[in-house]
This record gives sequence, structure tokens and C-alpha cells, in this order.
Amino acid sequence: MLRRATKFFLFGMAVLVLPLLAACQTAPATGRQIFTAGMGPEDEQRLGLQEHPKILREFGGDYQEDPELSAYVTSIGNLLAKTSELPNQKFTFTVLDTPIVNAFALPGGYIYITRGLLALADNEAEVAGVLAHEIGHVTARHSAERYGNTVAAGVAATVLGVLVGGPVAQAAGGAAGLALQSYSREQEFEADMLGVRYLSRAGYDPSGMSSFLSKLQAHSRLEAELRGRPGEADKFDIMQTHPRTADRIQKAAQAAGEKPVANPIVARDIYLDKIDGMLYGDNPEQGIIRNNSFSHPDLGFAFEVPESFRLFNSSKAVLALGPQDSRIVFDGASDSRRLGPARHIREVWAPKAQLSRVERLEINGMPAATATTRLNSRGGQLDARLVAIAYDDATLYRFLFATPPSVTQSLSVDLRRTTYSFRRLSGAEAAAIKPSRLRIHTVRRGETVSGLAARMPFSDLPEKRFRTLNGLAPGAGLKAGQKVKLVVQ
Repeated sequence: MLRRATKFFLFGMAVLVLPLLAACQTAPATGRQIFTAGMGPEDEQRLGLQEHPKILREFGGDYQEDPELSAYVTSIGNLLAKTSELPNQKFTFTVLDTPIVNAFALPGGYIYITRGLLALADNEAEVAGVLAHEIGHVTARHSAERYGNTVAAGVAATVLGVLVGGPVAQAAGGAAGLALQSYSREQEFEADMLGVRYLSRAGYDPSGMSSFLSKLQAHSRLEAELRGRPGEADKFDIMQTHPRTADRIQKAAQAAGEKPVANPIVARDIYLDKIDGMLYGDNPEQGIIRNNSFSHPDLGFAFEVPESFRLFNSSKAVLALGPQDSRIVFDGASDSRRLGPARHIREVWAPKAQLSRVERLEINGMPAATATTRLNSRGGQLDARLVAIAYDDATLYRFLFATPPSVTQSLSVDLRRTTYSFRRLSGAEAAAIKPSRLRIHTVRRGETVSGLAARMPFSDLPEKRFRTLNGLAPGAGLKAGQKVKLVVQ
């Protein structure tokens, strides 16, 4: 029976996989045969066009305040794209209005770079290195290849499910999801190799790719420290799944086989001039963090968290991380059914939770309710307190306070202060809230790293923030006449 089952398995795989093998194509940039499951360039273009609006919604939209900066980034991208194996490919370059440091590509030539990344970069060559890498993912058709891998994984799961079922089939099915999560190590190497090729052909300094990598690694260490996890920098690295190192980029440069560039373009002064005045951190339209306070001038509210917590903003929620993995999650919800805070907690927010101590409150003139429950997390059980506040007839704002039982009592008073700190902003208060901006400063004689860092609006790790922003190694000093980036209000 075992031999017959094995023969049937091999026959079934052949029947299902052989037609798929016909869907192999040659990647124009690498000459490598890739399995795309029939996805052609036109399909990639349609998929990119379909997903583009979703990316804009998720990442704050495109950065519309400075059209010249967006046009500048597009000009760099178009120059690089013209040197690629697909010079007639239509590319769309977008600067996303988010402080997150990231860059990525969608099928069909949709390439994104965040203003957070632009703030971290030090010159045009470094930005060109990021864009060239993403162009390489497009010209190597890595998205189509990932799609093909997903289809193949699905076929394997189907065959295994028919034959053996159970956990084996479930494990194979999980491979399809994994294929969509990240590029493979080989694909990242190819994108680096192609990126170096395009940089060299366009006249840029190819070392911009590795110098920016160093800045990314410093940024990851800073983010980990800001979140109270200094030993977990890899978790805050945008390349954590398939890490790129300076050594691997150097090998990619050798594989590219390009001749050294005579008088390569670095364009530091031009670049710094372009980003001078750019928004830094949160856009007021998405809410503003100032040390331990969060305010949203457009929506008209503000609140404060305890000094032992650090705030982080996203498109969906505000997160505050505190001692021993305690956390505060703040978000908004529609109350179109006019349930009110207490019924919202019981019927909408936590309908399956075992709630206790459900109480009605009034917070700065607004009806509210609270309840407690117990949550299970990977780190163990957490005490949870839910607070819903009726801002108006149609809108509720919500706090979720989650604390390990060992610190629940000690944090109780501080977290209640956060609850009652929620308030409406007056028109004058909302109008007075201004965003932080990036300014280029020429160092004067006698100015120091610590002195300039103290001028930035950060109460935590100001010197480390300044060094990371300017690519300064620990202990490195400043020279008169040197241009540096400052964050100002």
C-alpha cells in the first residue's frame, strides 16, 4: 500500500504541477527562469494599480505639502529606471507621508519611499541606492515569482491534503502565506546586484547603498532603545526577515561587474537643501506626539500617558509602551447604533469577554464607561481595563490598558490619570499645534553634539537621536562649517 500511495502521490503531483511548469518565464534583468503561474507584466500592472490606493490609505497618503520634493525623488527614480533592462517600463514613485522608515515596491513598477527614510538619508546617492534596490525587485519580477511560489505551495498543499490530510497538509498550506511575507535571500541579493548596476550606470556612488545600510542599523538600535528593548534591535529593522549586510552588498557589487564610476554623484548639499523644512515625525492630520502627550488638532482631543510610557502613532491606533510590557492602546470607533459607552463595551468591543466591574463614568463632561477583564497573551496573563468615551453622538474613543498582574496595582493611579486626561481641544488650542520640521544647520565654532541635541524637542535620548539622524558614530564630534540636520518646532 505504501508503494502504491507513493506512486499515486508522484503521479498526482505530476498531473497538477506539469501544467504550471509551462508558466515559467525569463526575468528580463537577470535572465533567470522564474515560475510566475502565468502572471504576466500586464497582470502585475493591474495588481499594482489595484493595491496602490490601499498603500496610500495605510501609510498616510502621499506627501503633498512639498511637490518639489516629490518631483525630485521621482526624477532620481526615473533616471535609474532608464538605465535598467526595462527602460520603457512605467514606474510610479511615491513619497509616503509617514515618519516610519521604510521603502518597498508593488508589482507593476509602483515604488514607495517614506519621508521618515528621507529624513534619515544623508545625500542623494543614498536615496538613489534605496530606489535602485526597489527597481531591481521590479525588473527581476520578484513579485511575480512570489506569486508563482504561492500557487505552487497551494498545489502541494492540495495534493498532500488529498493523500494524508491533517497537520502535514496544514503545514504545506502555510507555505503559501510565507511566500507572500518577504523576499528570499536570493531575491534580496539580486535586487542589490541590480541596484548597484543601475547606480553605476546613472553615475551615482554605489557605496551609497551600504552607507545607508549603516544608518538603518543605527536607527533600528535607537528604536529598540526607545521602546525599552535595547537588546532586540533586529525586531525594529525593516530588513529583519532577510538581513542585508555590508559584506553581502559588496559581494553584490562584485557580481554586478560594473566599472568604477569616475567622479560619482553624491550630491549631499543638493539633497540637504531639498529636505530642509520637511515635516518630521507625525503630521498634525494624523495626530502629534509631544513627549508623553498625544493631541489631534483635526479631531479635537488630547490626552497624556504616564512618564514611564513611550508613545507611538500609527494609522489605526496610538500605542504607549510601559514597564514590564504594560501597554495602552487608544483608538476610535463609530457609535452609529447609538449604543452608548457601556453597551458598546459589552456588545461590540468585548462581547465574548468575561467582564467585571462595569461602571458608568463622566470624563471632562463626556459620558463614559469602564470594565475589567483578563487577557491571555504570549507572555502570560494580563489584567485589562477597557474605557469607552462618547466624544459625540456618533463617535467613541477607547483606551485599552493592559498590565501584568504584578504591576497592575502600582500603575493603577497613573493609568486612571491617563483616563481622566482625555479632553476636547478648543479651537485656539488646536490651531496652536504645529508639527516638527527638519532644518539644516551649519555648525558654528564651539557648537557640540550635546548642545545641538538639546535644542531638539525630545526629552528622551536627545543626543542618540541627533547622532542617528546625522549618521554620527558614538564619540564623533562636529567641525565648524559642517551641515547637520536638526528637528525644530
